[in-house]
This record gives sequence, structure tokens and C-alpha cells, in this order.
Amino acid sequence: MPQIRVRPKYPKIAKDGKADASKEQSGTCRKYYEQYSQKRLTGGIMACWCTHSVCYGFHCIPLGEGRNDAFSAMVMRWPHAPKRVIYDFACALGPYCWTREPQFFARTEFLIDDFHASGHTRCSTSAFLKTHSAIQSKLGVINSSAAECGNSGLARIRKSVSYMTQSRAILYCWVFISIWNRLRIQKLKREETKLC
Repeated sequence: MPQIRVRPKYPKIAKDGKADASKEQSGTCRKYYEQYSQKRLTGGIMACWCTHSVCYGFHCIPLGEGRNDAFSAMVMRWPHAPKRVIYDFACALGPYCWTREPQFFARTEFLIDDFHASGHTRCSTSAFLKTHSAIQSKLGVINSSAAECGNSGLARIRKSVSYMTQSRAILYCWVFISIWNRLRIQKLKREETKLC
């Protein structure tokens, strides 16, 4: 999606816009992102996936994945905040977003997907998609593993990308994701045709 606005600066919030430290704690959550802190030529790729494992876009991370990466992508590229964000670190992303842009994210739910919920032992279960699904049955049909499926696809090119310069890695990822999306959309259309 094209960039539609510049990421605002929040001078009254300490360390705003800085990459999260790999062992930074947010509230009571003790889930750390040590796996992202390994030094590589590029810090990694953060991709945004719909529930059908189609990639909306991706972002090259210079150091390690943090709340600012997800926040900046949404604020800079979405005309309106998404209704629901299912993310493995949503317990920290929600407060991060609401603190900076309360009006933009006023109606956004931040939920931890089923796969990652077990690692959040000190977080409130109110942040779990599973908890919301028990009350709103329509949430139970959401494929909360769609991002994991898409990220496992990206894992196929991880080694190749780690040896590339950043500009070449971005182009390589763009081509890979474009082909991935086209194949996913074709598969969805075939499944839809079978149902009709």
C-alpha cells in the first residue's frame, strides 16, 4: 500500500520511534524477542498478512522487530486503522498504539493469535483471540495462523536474503511476495468456484 502520511513524532514520549530493545519489557509481559536480535546483514522482514495468507505489504527491519514497526506501517499506510490486529505481541502493541494515536486506533482490537498465546503467561487473557472467540463465535473462524503460514513461506528465502545487500533483498522479497500473493489469490478463486 502506498504511503499516505508521515509517521508523527511524539516528543513527550521517551524513546519514541526507537527500535525496541530485545529484552525490553512492556507492562507485565515477559515474552522477549531474542530470536530477532541476532546480528545479520538485514534485521529481518516484517510482513502484514490477511487471514487468507495474502501479504498486504512488508517492511525491512534494520535491527529487530518492535512495536514501532507495526505501528508505523499502520499509521503511514492505512487510511483508517484496521478493525482487528492479530499479532504475536499484541499485548504491548495495543497500548503502544493507543498512547500515540488514540483517535486513529479507538475502534481497533489488538489480539494475540492462538499459536503465540501460550507464551504470554503473565499477560491478561483479555488480549487472547481465544478468549474473544468464546464470546463472539464469528471470531472462531478467523485463521489466526495465516501470518505463520505466510512467514513460513518467507523462511524459504531467509538464507538467500541474509547474504544480499538491503536494496537487493527488498527487491527479491517483493518478487517472492508478489508471486506468493498471486498463487494464493488463484487458489482462493478456485476454492470459491468449487463452492458455487
